[in-house]
Parts: sequence; structure tokens; C-alpha cells
Amino acid sequence: MSEEKKHHSNPFHRHNKEEKPAGEMTKEDYEKQVKHHKHLEHVSKLGTIAAVTVARHEKHKAKKDPENAQDHKTKEKIAAAVAVGSVGFAIHEHHQKKEAKKEKESSFGKKHHPF
Repeated sequence: MSEEKKHHSNPFHRHNKEEKPAGEMTKEDYEKQVKHHKHLEHVSKLGTIAAVTVARHEKHKAKKDPENAQDHKTKEKIAAAVAVGSVGFAIHEHHQKKEAKKEKESSFGKKHHPF
């Protein structure tokens, strides 16, 4: 490999995005942070649904195909582990979203509704 660094494109790995200190963040920055964590929470919930679906499919295949049942059971366990990890990430992002909302409210005051 030459002396140049090989650049890999990854949309989730951002070097150019620096976090501002809490005192310098604007209301829009907090709202973007809340929206970002909400989006990741929804994505992880979809990942959970997909992993559970794969696990149930593999369980069904294990019953229908006894010759390859061990392989299907292994794939089922892997999919179940992915589902558990995805749930954990969804919970993590939910807490991050709540924390960002609290920071916004403490910095700019809570929005009061007339109802």
C-alpha cells in the first residue's frame, strides 16, 4: 500500500463533526441532537424487529428440516443475540434522547402549553 491513507466511506463515522460545549450550544443544536437520537432509536427498533423475524424463521426451518436443524438452531441463537443487542441500543438511545431534552429545557426553559 502506498504512503497515502486509504479513505473508507462510512456515513456513521464523522470526523468533521465536533461537539460543542454545553454553554455554546444553541436551541437548534439541542433539537438536532434530540432528533438524531430519536432517529437512531427508531432504526434500532426496526433492527430488533428484523432480528426477531429472522430468529423465528430459523426456528421454523429447524423444525421443518431435521437434517440441518443444528445449523438453523445456531442461526436462530445468533439472530436472538442480535435482537438483544439491538434492544439494548434502543434503550441507550432513548436515554440519550431524554438527556438531550433535559439539557435543552434546563438551558432554554420548558415550553408551556396553554392547555
